[in-house]
Amino acid sequence: MQEEMVEPAVRGTRYVIDAAAESGTVRRVVLTSSIGAVAMDPRREPDAVVDESCWSDLDFCKKTKNWYCYGKAAAERAAWEAAAARGVDLVVVVPVLVQGPALQPSVNASLMHVLKYLNGSAKTYANAVQAYVHVRDAADAHVRVFEAPRAAGRYICADAVLHREDVVRTLRKSFPGYPVPERCSDEVNPRKQPYKISNQRLRELGLEFTPAAQALYDTVVCFQEKGILPLPVPAPTPASPDA
Repeated sequence: MQEEMVEPAVRGTRYVIDAAAESGTVRRVVLTSSIGAVAMDPRREPDAVVDESCWSDLDFCKKTKNWYCYGKAAAERAAWEAAAARGVDLVVVVPVLVQGPALQPSVNASLMHVLKYLNGSAKTYANAVQAYVHVRDAADAHVRVFEAPRAAGRYICADAVLHREDVVRTLRKSFPGYPVPERCSDEVNPRKQPYKISNQRLRELGLEFTPAAQALYDTVVCFQEKGILPLPVPAPTPASPDA
C-alpha cells in the first residue's frame, strides 16, 4: 500500500514542478493538497486551531499505516522542496472533505461518505468528526490563489467541522424518505468534539464559504439527478376516518 499511494504521489508532484520550471512560461503553480497533510497529529491539543502551520506527523501516519495521510503530507513537502530548488512560485490549497455536485458519473470516496447514509448500507453513524467544504468553494479557492498577486504559502479550504450526528441529522431533515441511521455505532465513549479550523487566509482573499449543510444537500440532489440514488417514495397518506 505504501508503494501504491506514497511513491507515485511524491514522484508525480516533483514531475509537475520540474515541468513548470523547464517550461519557462509558468508563472505560478497551484497544488491541491489535502487536510490529510495537515490534521493527523496526535500531539495537537484539543483546543488548538488547525491552520496552515500544521502538518501531519509522518511517523504517526507510518505507525498507524495511514498511507493516505502519509502520502499527502509527503507529496506536499516534496512539492515545496522542489519549488524552492527550481525557483517555482508555488501556492497550495488544502481542501477538507469536498461535497456538492460531481462532474464524474462514478461515486468517489468523498461522496460515498454521504451516500452510505442514504442507501441503507450504513446502519449506524460513527462517533467521529470531519471538516467539510463545498466543491464550488474549493474550485473558487484555486482561482483566487492563482490570480491574487499577494497569494503565497498554504490555504486551508474549509467551512465547518461537524460530528457525524450533525451530518445525519441534516440529511434526515432535508431528505426524510431515505433510511438515514439514527444510532451511533459507539454508545460507550463520550461524543467526539469538533476541532477548530481556520479558513481566515482564504476569507482574506474574498472567499465566502457555502454552509456545510448546503454542500450536503447539493450532494444528495446530485445523486438523484445522476440516478445514483432513487427518489424516495412518499409515505402513503392515511385514509380519512370518514372515507
